[in-house]
Amino acid sequence: MLNTILTGEPSDRPPLLIVHGLFGSARNWGVIARRLGEDRQVIAVDMRNHGDSHWTERHDYFGMAEDLAEVLEHHGVSDVLGHSMGGKASMVLALTRPDLVRRLVVADIAPVAYGHDQIDNIRKMKQVDLEAIASRAEATEMMGDLEAATAAFFLQSLDLQEKRWKLNLDVLERDMETILGFPEVEGRFDGPALFLSGANSSYVTEDHHDAIRALFADPSFERIEGAGHWLHAEKPREVEAAVRRFIEG
Repeated sequence: MLNTILTGEPSDRPPLLIVHGLFGSARNWGVIARRLGEDRQVIAVDMRNHGDSHWTERHDYFGMAEDLAEVLEHHGVSDVLGHSMGGKASMVLALTRPDLVRRLVVADIAPVAYGHDQIDNIRKMKQVDLEAIASRAEATEMMGDLEAATAAFFLQSLDLQEKRWKLNLDVLERDMETILGFPEVEGRFDGPALFLSGANSSYVTEDHHDAIRALFADPSFERIEGAGHWLHAEKPREVEAAVRRFIEG
């Protein structure tokens, strides 16, 4: 089963499963998990090929959805919050195993294929001479011309002691086209679904609403002002408030 970080105690409220995005981990959502865990249990996961979870030979959305279903079969029917890649995996979970999902929050992603890729970032991480570095500052220098915030985010997945990335960079690079795409899924999710996006992000636009409505019977849309794609890092209080309003109905 995926590595999980549990916050809060089981209560009369449904648990909340949090699913991070590409190159992330459960720990990226720690602040929001702690606040939402004040009155329910929050289950944050490391996705396959990330963090302390297992590595696989494939990184595809049906496999990721099966991983999430295994977690929910253990913890019970849950509300689900997924960001970016994790949002796509959460959508496939809701479409293929709607019996496990009560309410769905999809953060800044749509069920469509995107044209950008992250291959250059993977190659910059691969530039780091893991045997030679003694500090994260040295790793940052080896990655070259990355924005400071981007480098800091990647370095959360660098294990200096073990001299390794907690990311299966080879598989993520090979399956990047799959990660950027969205699979053909039979089914429709009839439960409530919130598509929460950053007002400064172009990942979810009105042009995507038809694709969303084709798969989700009861979608709502909300934008977080002043936030881009990394809305949970840029506006954590606002994201927390929006998620709380939605899952509390």
